[in-house]
Amino acid sequence: MSCSLEQRRSWIHPQHQRLSVRRQCQLLGLAPASYYYQAKPESAQNLQYLRWLDEEYTRHPFYGVRKMTFQLQQQGHAVGPKRVRRLLRLMGLMAVYAKPRLSLNPLAHRRFPYLLKGVVIVRPNQVWSTDITYIRLRNGFVYLAAVLDWYSRYVLAWELSISLEADFCVAVLERALADQRPEIFNTDQGVQFTSAQFQAPLLAAQVRLSMDGRGRAFDNIFVERLWRSVKYEEVYLKDYRNVVEARHGLGEYFPFYNEQRIHQALDYRTPKNAHFGPR
Repeated sequence: MSCSLEQRRSWIHPQHQRLSVRRQCQLLGLAPASYYYQAKPESAQNLQYLRWLDEEYTRHPFYGVRKMTFQLQQQGHAVGPKRVRRLLRLMGLMAVYAKPRLSLNPLAHRRFPYLLKGVVIVRPNQVWSTDITYIRLRNGFVYLAAVLDWYSRYVLAWELSISLEADFCVAVLERALADQRPEIFNTDQGVQFTSAQFQAPLLAAQVRLSMDGRGRAFDNIFVERLWRSVKYEEVYLKDYRNVVEARHGLGEYFPFYNEQRIHQALDYRTPKNAHFGPR
């Protein structure tokens, strides 16, 4: 079973009676330097750039590094493409457009073809999908993952994390699979979703896996629409100060989204009504 860096660090006891920290790191396959490493927080200026890039990407997901850099420079910011590229990667964002297949790694994790081209979605639990998005805080940020049913737009599970490790994506998936399962599960080709740790519960449940083409976020259009709703209707309005506020705010928003927010595409039904039927 693969474990995250944070998990392995947590298993180390600095005052172990018989084993030094260095020896414990060796046994866990962890570089001693990574145990002592403390991530440097982003500067106030970079946090402001992150906020702007997040909003701009939500409006124009087809903007790449050059256009984002140009927009910031037009506003008087002395920022170059190298910094913009790093910040976009930090948020897990890339522009939406077709890219050449130049960097396929034959030793990479297992990938699956896109199964949904031309497929008509006609029932709940026919297709589920997941993704990760950046959620800004007053002085930092967290990541949000959710599992969504394509037919009903019902959010089956969600979770926040301070890192992009696969663990929290697996936790969301397992929570969604606790009571139901889809016929097809669609993701992008992010490392969280191509990992054996994430794919194992789906394969064990005999779910067919589908993956977007590289750089084609709109293969996962329903999750992209969910993120737009979450940000414009909740995150940008509340401007969370910390993780506790973000968890509380989203904990109130998702029940509203599922149970009260009507969708024109669902004939003005709520996602819960479309997913489970009238009750």
